Amino acid sequence: MIYLDYNATAPIKPDVIDEMTRVMAKGGNPSSVHALGRQAKATLEKSRQTIGRMINCRPQKIIFTSGGTEANNIALKATGMRHIILSATEHDSIVRIGADFDGAVDILPVDERGLVDGDILRKHLRQTPERTLVSIMLANNETGVIQDIKSLAHIAHEFGALFHTDAIQAFGKIPLDFRALGVDMMSLSGHKIGGPQGVGALVARESIAIRPLISGGGQEVGRRSGTENLAGIAGFARAARLAPESLHQMGRVSDLRDRLEQEVAAHAPDAEFFGADSPRLPNTSTILMPGVASETQVMAFDLEGVCISSGAACSSGKVKPSHVVTAMGGSEQQALTTIRVSLGWDTTAEDVAAFVAAWKKLYDRKRKAAHG
Repeated sequence: MIYLDYNATAPIKPDVIDEMTRVMAKGGNPSSVHALGRQAKATLEKSRQTIGRMINCRPQKIIFTSGGTEANNIALKATGMRHIILSATEHDSIVRIGADFDGAVDILPVDERGLVDGDILRKHLRQTPERTLVSIMLANNETGVIQDIKSLAHIAHEFGALFHTDAIQAFGKIPLDFRALGVDMMSLSGHKIGGPQGVGALVARESIAIRPLISGGGQEVGRRSGTENLAGIAGFARAARLAPESLHQMGRVSDLRDRLEQEVAAHAPDAEFFGADSPRLPNTSTILMPGVASETQVMAFDLEGVCISSGAACSSGKVKPSHVVTAMGGSEQQALTTIRVSLGWDTTAEDVAAFVAAWKKLYDRKRKAAHG
């Protein structure tokens, strides 16, 4: 199988599996006071330090969670906010929180390039009550479009609002620096960078009061109760240590992605690439094949031995238009005929060639059928 779905989950790196096996074999609960517990606690805090070093933040800011979705939920639901401002292209976990939020919610539009306009954010902030949180993702999971988070966070702070960014897709694909971004909170996930599924983190300034969504033993300095997933956290930290190596591969990956788009465009002038005119992740391409449903494309590629997604993997199985594509000005029909291809550090030129061949084959077959 040719795997081109890194934005859904990245393959676990062998070094990560080795580290998790070592930690699981040793055992121990970080909350226990005996020797084995103290060793487990040391592993936990070393992991926190490692991740903090990789994203340039104090380790005390890192709250370990069950993944990026929980991190997003803590940021928006556990910080006492009465008003949240979101972009129209946020991840489904943020969209769902907004739909159920017990307070005021503003949705910022994006332009046809998928970018938030700082002036529109200012307009909304001028009308906001106290305890406002702005949440805008750093890099979109479907299109890879990268927002100017540093500038947007600065605007939010001008009006006394907090700023959260979902940086889950950005980590390991572009340089990530918590301090340089100037945000108050940031969500991360282990399985997007070659770590295990089921572990993530919310990076939050210590001064932000967080009321735990889960009550219990007061772990994570009272911000997130429950015995920590020690092996998962150690694996996450190991993957974070390896992130610079993945980042080093992104120039080559970007070249492969560009070659893929060029060959598709040369064969099919009516194909479209959402986000291609914007700053975006080097590995991501959202491709429209006119007249061919997304789910049909996913199945056809699967039969050719190529793994890709239609929109966000978290929404797989749901036949609905991509809200990201429609927010960027695409029609509902266009949103129902796009796929997401996301390359990674192990992607080869041969993988890309196989994808292009399969894409052309499906396009030509459907085009022939449409013309009798």
